Parts: sequence; C-alpha cells; structure tokens
Amino acid sequence: MNLLDHYDELYRDAVRKIQSDEYEPDELIDAPVDNRFGITLLIRPDKKVKMKIQKLLNQFKQIEPLQYYYPSSDIHITIMSIILCHKGFSLHQININEYINLIQKSIDGLPKFKIEFKGITASPSCIMIQGFPQNNVLNQIRFHLRNNFKHSNLQQSFDTRYKIQAAHSTVLRLRKQLKNKEEFLKIIEQYRNVDIGSFSVEELELVFNDWYQKKKHVKLLYRFKLR
Repeated sequence: MNLLDHYDELYRDAVRKIQSDEYEPDELIDAPVDNRFGITLLIRPDKKVKMKIQKLLNQFKQIEPLQYYYPSSDIHITIMSIILCHKGFSLHQININEYINLIQKSIDGLPKFKIEFKGITASPSCIMIQGFPQNNVLNQIRFHLRNNFKHSNLQQSFDTRYKIQAAHSTVLRLRKQLKNKEEFLKIIEQYRNVDIGSFSVEELELVFNDWYQKKKHVKLLYRFKLR
C-alpha cells in the first residue's frame, strides 16, 4: 500500500462528505452503558509527540468544543484488533496466555522501528494523524500475526471491518453536528502536511479495551519488547 495515496483518498472522500453534510457523528460515545469490548495489539507514541498532537487539537477545540477529543492517555496506533470490540465479550471467554505466546512468536527477532507522524487526514466520522513507518517491520508483524492466528484455534476477528495496513492514529471523533463546518475544514487543510514528529517503537501493548480505548476501561494484558 502507498500510504500517502491512501491518506489522500481518505481526505478527499471525507471533505466531500463533510461539505455535503454526510458526515457521521458517533452517538454511542456518550452512552451511559456501552459493553462493546475486545483485545487489541497497539503502539503508544511518546510524550513529546502526544504533546504536539494536543496542541493541534486545541485548534479544533476553539471552534468545535463539543466534539470528542482523545486525551494523551488514549492516543494509540492499532497494530491489529485481535478480537474486535463487540457486545458481551469478556476475558473469561479466552485463555490470554495462549494469545500472549502466539503474539510473542509473531514478533520474535523483529527489531524496534520508527514511525513518523506527518499531516492529518479524515474520515466522515473522525480526524486522524498520518503515520509513516520508516521500514517494513510493522508489515512483518501484521503478516506473522495473520499467518500464525490463521493456523491456530484461537478466537480472532482480523480484518473484519477492513484489512488494516496503515499506521494512523485517531485523535478526534465527531459526536455532535458541526457548528462551524467551514472553519473545521479550513483547519484540516491547514494541517494537512504538518510535521508532528517521529518516535521509536520499542514495545507493543496487548490490551483489553472498549471501542474508544478510554483509559478507564483499558486493561494492560502484556507488554512486548522488540529487539
């Protein structure tokens, strides 16, 4: 996949839909009860990068304060949704050690790598930071995960929604109708190519999580170290 082309395509589609009021606010963000849970293998950016993301989000907050903004604690890149969030899932349904062992097998020998965050893109429901891995390690991790889980009997839901190939981080979700749509689009355009910074990926987190990766619902299951 050419990531730049992919992010550009997402951007063009999102702008078209936002302009025509076909965007998709998420009505479940504020639901008092949301029992969609799953397990995810993910990457956390470092503090310096997350601080720059928050400065960027402040620009959106000034014109659209009622949208949902990810706090630094929740910002992540999904490597793979091992079990996609769905109603009624709990850890009691699986043997987590079997998952840890299979993930460890999938990353054995793979080195740490860097991801560059540069520019923002969008979908009809959210704003994302564009991530660009600096080598092929992330693709290798995903390849090994798909292959090893395919040949196991473990419950998984890889690529159920779409085949994950990018390295973006969702940082803003629409939860209300836009009050300042034109200004919102101007800020997206303004920061299309902003340099947010790069960080080294030295460890991966396996977590039990809700749909939005809210810290109060996330449980760290295991932390994997790259070589």
